[in-house]
Amino acid sequence: MALGRRLSLRGLCVLLLGTVVGGQVLELRLKDGAHRCEGRVEVKHQGEWGTVDDGSWSWKDASVACRQLGCGVAVGIPQEAYFGPGVGPIWLSYTSCEGVESTVSDCRHSNIKDYRNDSYIHDWDAGVVCSGFVRLAGGDGPCSGRVEVYSGEAWIPVSDGNFTLPTAQVICAELGCGKAVSVQGHELFRESDGQVWAEEFRCEGEEPELRVCPRVPYPGGTCHHSGAAQLVCSAYSEVRLMTNGSSQCEGQVEMNISGRWRALCASHWTLANANVVCRQLGCGVAISTPGGPHLAEGGDQISTARFHCSGAESFLWSCPVTVLGGPDYFHGNTASVICSGNQTQVLPQCDHFVSEPAGSAASEESAPYCSDSRQLRLVDGGSPCAGRVEILDQGSWGTICDDGWDLDDARVVCRQLGCGEALNATGSAHFGAGSGPIWLDDLNCTGNESQVWTCPSPGWGQHDCRHKEDAGVICSEFLALRMVSEDQQCAGWLEVFYNGTWGSVCRSPMDDVTVSIICSQLGCGDSGSVNTSVGLREGSRPRWVDLIQCRKTDTSLWQCPSGPWKYSSCSPKEEAYISCAGSRPKSCPTAAPCTDREKLQLRGGDSECSGRVEVWHSGSWGTVCDDSWSLAEAEVVCQQLGCGQALEAVPAATFGPGNGSIWLDGVRCGGRESSLWDCAAEPWGQSDCKHEEDAGVRCSGVRTTLPTTTAGTRTTSNSLPGIFSLPGVLCLILGALLFLVIIILVTQLLRWRAERRALSSYEDALAEAVYEELDYRLTQKEGLGSPDQRTDVPAENYDDAEEVPVPGTPPAFQGSEEEVPPEKDDGVRSSQTGSCLNFSREAADPGEGEESLWLLQGKKGDTGYDDAELSALGTSPVTFS
Repeated sequence: MALGRRLSLRGLCVLLLGTVVGGQVLELRLKDGAHRCEGRVEVKHQGEWGTVDDGSWSWKDASVACRQLGCGVAVGIPQEAYFGPGVGPIWLSYTSCEGVESTVSDCRHSNIKDYRNDSYIHDWDAGVVCSGFVRLAGGDGPCSGRVEVYSGEAWIPVSDGNFTLPTAQVICAELGCGKAVSVQGHELFRESDGQVWAEEFRCEGEEPELRVCPRVPYPGGTCHHSGAAQLVCSAYSEVRLMTNGSSQCEGQVEMNISGRWRALCASHWTLANANVVCRQLGCGVAISTPGGPHLAEGGDQISTARFHCSGAESFLWSCPVTVLGGPDYFHGNTASVICSGNQTQVLPQCDHFVSEPAGSAASEESAPYCSDSRQLRLVDGGSPCAGRVEILDQGSWGTICDDGWDLDDARVVCRQLGCGEALNATGSAHFGAGSGPIWLDDLNCTGNESQVWTCPSPGWGQHDCRHKEDAGVICSEFLALRMVSEDQQCAGWLEVFYNGTWGSVCRSPMDDVTVSIICSQLGCGDSGSVNTSVGLREGSRPRWVDLIQCRKTDTSLWQCPSGPWKYSSCSPKEEAYISCAGSRPKSCPTAAPCTDREKLQLRGGDSECSGRVEVWHSGSWGTVCDDSWSLAEAEVVCQQLGCGQALEAVPAATFGPGNGSIWLDGVRCGGRESSLWDCAAEPWGQSDCKHEEDAGVRCSGVRTTLPTTTAGTRTTSNSLPGIFSLPGVLCLILGALLFLVIIILVTQLLRWRAERRALSSYEDALAEAVYEELDYRLTQKEGLGSPDQRTDVPAENYDDAEEVPVPGTPPAFQGSEEEVPPEKDDGVRSSQTGSCLNFSREAADPGEGEESLWLLQGKKGDTGYDDAELSALGTSPVTFS
């Protein structure tokens, strides 16, 4: 019916015959919004306020309305009487603005009359959300950041020169952000900032909005500044200690929250929180936080906000705060503080260097108060209640070594930070390696100490560790948020991690502010909706929290009030399914399409190639159970990641337990699969394990990059992962040496065979030549006149004839006692120096004597005889003296 009404002939006629009220400017206002610049659009005619039908209401119309009201620009045009149906007449059925007009009266519009008699109803009243005249930009949310005002054309920063606290209070109130808790400056203007607001605001603090505050132009239209004004607003604005109706330096802790004084619940109230309150009130330092009944009456007067102070903050609201899942309050369980009352009072100082002996820890009630400047925090865990343990001392943040680190130590940390109970004591730099000093090692807490540095230890700063051994904790108040969907990013079932388990969130009564904060926190845009048309979700899980109602001042879901944590806070059909503006089809953790390698990672190890095995499935990272986990499965993981060979299959959450789902159990690989996805396993998500059974691996190499051909497709040629590791290098060296030895042996074998053939070919000729020469010389009566000549009496420089064995000769010859004349100095023996047979001789036949070598020379065809010897053998005439 509504669609037909909008396309009726009457509507077309109005479009063609629209008129402008001559000389009359329609008075405009916005009703039933959170502030003056949002709400239902109403115009005043003949002294009576009426509404505007949203049948043709557009962004251009909304922009003109915001401009006319001095409310900046339009940021939303909710329809169907979003701000509630109006009463009285419906004055306008149609508007048609170009977007540049100064007032709605300047736009084309329908005749002004009451259209209720023409079948128009208030269920279609138009609404608008304007940005306002002032905004806070660049902060953690709409209630903190740089102060900017709208000129009608652009947002212009306000100088911090003469920017006062009363002005800040007006701005926070106008934005619905509570009260100003911090006014800062010195954010330098960017060079691209072409303008600075040329006026100084001089609010008194009671004005309803900034634009009505008195203004003073800067001399010459410019301002002298050191930076842009920075403002932090908060629902938490004041704190006091009440005893018998009067504010003193001890008593029940009360805070002004969004304009109402409320007592704080004692849940997780710590001495560090109390110390901040005492300092903030000028009451010295906290002495104790006594329990017992106090004055608060009525549950609506109690705040369940839980603060997580380190003890050194200037204001209680500067500490991290969690409100979600606040505990049920019972009478008498309010927070209280006893302060020293004198800021200059000297209190017993902590001994920074001497630990209490084991077993001597006194109870917190009987121990004297110890004033300590140290601070404690948890880092890189995504929450104040999980992360690497760090202590501030002597101006430096340092860590704790994981030697001896256990749940007793973690309990002290969690209690000291007001983070509930310890769920896990992590080691091996589970939350990343820290920097700076390592303050404590071999800690041995009993679990009852009030401060972790009072636990027994070898001494402050005494350790033998490196930062890869930094200790961490996960406390029960650790919170994490995610969406679970098979095929969508930024849309799915909303789940929160609490008390060590993922559970769903109940959707009642989630409004636009709550959904906007959830989507922003997940990086999925700044708006969304609750989908109530999805079917019932399969499986069982905790339904942790219900009745979430976020405020504009909240910057994360953890700061939003809600019902208390319960395992079954609502029925299964009330689980929340959120669709954010930034939702898109799911691809994989990094890019689309996903490769198997991109869906596998190692976490918590000391290198890229060691750690807890995590796999990507259904839009989230999860772990693998160590049931049947062996070196074969580890080998597949290492090869898939390009990390070389598997050195160890690590069970029992050695690299720390994961926090997500346990996606795989009973994985069985042969060891040669190219991907863990090719191995047999139980169905996805079906496991009877706990995170204490998470599987891990240690691989030999450093991760290498696999070449790709197309997006997400691996090439068939494998690089050799891990080949440049130490074992790979040793194998290469040993292989090369073995190859060289084989080459040398083969070469020598070939040469030996060649020598044997050469010896055989010369054997007969050599033997005949020797016999002939001996016979000839022995028959001569006179020598040759040379040292080779034989006589009956040996002359000087003559040697006895030596036996000349020849390979292959008969044994009779080898045993001959006939003598052979020695050679000249420049004969065969001198030529042996260049011979390569010195090595071959022993290799060829170790039994042969050295004398056989002079028979052969290194040059091919050389018989080992000189010219004179050849003449003696009959190759040329012989002359006798």
